[in-house]
Amino acid sequence: MQSISGITWEETQVNKRIKDKLKIDLGYSDLISKLIISRDFTKIEIDSISHLIDIFNPFLKNSDFEKSQTILKKSLDTNKNILIIGDYDVDGCVSTSLMVNFLKKIGNKINFYIPNRFNDGYGANIKLIKKLLKKVKPDLIILLDCGSSSNEAVNFLKLNNKEIIIIDHHEIYPPYPDTEYLINPKKECDYKEYDYLCSSVLTYFFLDYFIKKNKLQISIEDNLVYVVLATICDVMPLRFLNRLIITNYLKNFSIKKNYIFKKIYSLKNINKPFELDDFGFLIGPILNSAGRLGDANKIVHLLTSKNKEIIDKLLQDLIKTNEKRKKIENDFLKKIDFEKIKTDNDDIIVLYDKFLNEGLIGIIASRLKDHFNKPSIVLTKSNNILKASARSTSNFNIGKYIKLCIDKKIIMNGGGHNLAAGFTIKKENLNIFKTYINKIFKEKKIMQNKKEYISELSLNAINKSFFNDLNMLTPFGANNITPSFLIRNVIIIKPKIIKEKFLSFYLKSKSSKSFPAISFNNLESIITKMLMYNKNEFSVIVQIKENQWNNKKNLQLVVLDIITQPNKA
Repeated sequence: MQSISGITWEETQVNKRIKDKLKIDLGYSDLISKLIISRDFTKIEIDSISHLIDIFNPFLKNSDFEKSQTILKKSLDTNKNILIIGDYDVDGCVSTSLMVNFLKKIGNKINFYIPNRFNDGYGANIKLIKKLLKKVKPDLIILLDCGSSSNEAVNFLKLNNKEIIIIDHHEIYPPYPDTEYLINPKKECDYKEYDYLCSSVLTYFFLDYFIKKNKLQISIEDNLVYVVLATICDVMPLRFLNRLIITNYLKNFSIKKNYIFKKIYSLKNINKPFELDDFGFLIGPILNSAGRLGDANKIVHLLTSKNKEIIDKLLQDLIKTNEKRKKIENDFLKKIDFEKIKTDNDDIIVLYDKFLNEGLIGIIASRLKDHFNKPSIVLTKSNNILKASARSTSNFNIGKYIKLCIDKKIIMNGGGHNLAAGFTIKKENLNIFKTYINKIFKEKKIMQNKKEYISELSLNAINKSFFNDLNMLTPFGANNITPSFLIRNVIIIKPKIIKEKFLSFYLKSKSSKSFPAISFNNLESIITKMLMYNKNEFSVIVQIKENQWNNKKNLQLVVLDIITQPNKA
């Protein structure tokens, strides 16, 4: 079925015999059995649906972890100067905070630095390294959520007799940085199966390894909540070990136990129970705003401070910065010619605006990717070059192809992973890059405008019992997305724009009562216009959410897409 947004929607198909056997053996509903099979849940994931599975450290016999903990132990025992450098997003800052908090617990003075994206550029580049060596004079440098493409900087450090530990999850290609203390599951190694873990998870397990190896009486479990935050903000797959970490930790999590989160709720005047989505849509953007518009070191100070007055001041500043970020973002989105982008119909969207704040290019790329369901790259001018941020769909590994463009000298430098990347490029190469990256997409014959819904559904079938059944497979997120359903032949009642951003309305079919719904599609999109002005029947692709407000919980449908002429049932 073709939607008005150009996506082909098909119902998920699974083997009926296997599905029926799963229903009999485990007693799950038809829907849950179908989801388990279609998402290829492992046995341990299936077991985790009905009961908690203890979190396990899969790296306790890993040579990379052993070598790296050995050099850290040696540096600590000999009272060496240690410098931590992290990336300026939530994952990098959480990784840095985990390391800082741990080293503080065992009584060591520590130096850390998060690069300023405007002054320092990305990651551990040689210019930054030279500056920090003069200022800090470290003996051991720990690179967290960066370093996998920092060959030049690592070579410089080696020439200056410095030891380097790298814990990262970004794409990495031979020749690797010249250090034997390199933890990255995306390199050729015996733990590639864990390449879905972000740097914060890898850092957490590294510290857990260190504690167990050295028989320390220290607990770092309180920091798991920040590991969960980083995993969600970095859009990591919420499957396998990530699923166990999140379900295990959040089972007994209360926002009252975390001063930072509780204070954010208070400052934002939020009066509702904590939801997992708050990590990605509330807390994450507030923390990320520091790196986008200013100094991401504030995030590390926030997550490592024990002083409530300092925490309060930092949070007030971050919330204010995030409000500024939202205004700049919304103003720029209003300027974008969405119709022209649609008419151009490129497989990969490449948008350049020399006046756009470079701290927001990633967010704008993400908005374009979500709107068009296409990999999107946004660039802006930075001094004499262009800086770019890319966000991709799951079927196009943007980090891999950015590396290819570096090898071909089309772009200057960059890095990333399958869903996100950043790079710098000379302006004269922009059209060459745009042509080349779209050519790659066509050559790979990537099908991007095809999505699945799990089953057809009637409005009358949606109730709390159905929602609770569906929620057995939470947490929903990357690689375990919230299931979508097809609802046929509905009309729209009482559409209303909320906060100049969302569209609220009711769905109604001939045989049902009206059901509350919302659309988060851009107000200028064809979907919003159809919902606002079309009075005829059509079919919709929806997700089911629980809306919590003033201590009341109500089910609500989120309309993702519209189908005007679906196949007959």
